[in-house]
Amino acid sequence: MGGDWGDDGVLLFEPHTRPVGCMAFSKAHGSHLLTLSYDGSLRCMDVEKAVFDDVYDIEDGLKTFDFMSHDCLTLVVGNWYGEVAIVDRRTPGNSHESLYPLDPKTLRCVSVHPLQKQYFAVAESRVVSIYDSRCLKKKNSQAVSQLQGHSLSISSAYFSPCTGNRVLTSCMDDHIRIYDTSTMTTNSPLLTSIRHNMQTGRWLSKISAVWDPKQEACFVAGSMLKPRRVQVFHESGQLQHSFIDEENLHTALSITAFHPTRNALLGGNSSGRLHVFSD
Repeated sequence: MGGDWGDDGVLLFEPHTRPVGCMAFSKAHGSHLLTLSYDGSLRCMDVEKAVFDDVYDIEDGLKTFDFMSHDCLTLVVGNWYGEVAIVDRRTPGNSHESLYPLDPKTLRCVSVHPLQKQYFAVAESRVVSIYDSRCLKKKNSQAVSQLQGHSLSISSAYFSPCTGNRVLTSCMDDHIRIYDTSTMTTNSPLLTSIRHNMQTGRWLSKISAVWDPKQEACFVAGSMLKPRRVQVFHESGQLQHSFIDEENLHTALSITAFHPTRNALLGGNSSGRLHVFSD
């Protein structure tokens, strides 16, 4: 697929027909960028060659994905219909290896354990469930562990990046929570709960707290406070730093991400504007 150069020097590709809801670089193949869209397609872009390959396609409704193997060739993909698909990129075609129903309503996020890749966390309606992919069934799959205590819908849930001993959740009940998943007990204990305004409104992306991939002590979240800011917290719940730029930052940055190796932080708003903070 060809790209078009914009007036600002940005090369634009359009591999999907509807908004892109999830994207991630392969850790095993640094030039491969996987993108998932509400149009039901999952693509892999070779950044060096500027070409896209079909990875997985359904009629519509793909929501989220994560890598299930260290070579990043096996994926778990969640859709709006409460199902997860296991996709192996080595298998010819663009279908799944298997498909499992989990939550009858919707899945908002999947996150694979960084070390024990058979485990993945799913942000379901009002609970986060951790499943063992080896034990999934066509009906009534049982979770290995559940993270209770959310009173409204959950926006996201992520394993801590180095050990997987923590899960970070963001919920519309205006709380960010951290759970202890070091032992995978039936009900993982709550370690930290932070009051945080999640009410972005109907038309803005939901705030999702995300870990710093370089270490497990800190995470970042957008903020509805004025002046607008991005906040970095310690896992204990203590605020570590607020990034504020009153001259340029005037909107809520719902989507945030740390650079994987540098001391840099990116935040994006629902209008397509990106802000980068670095030392």
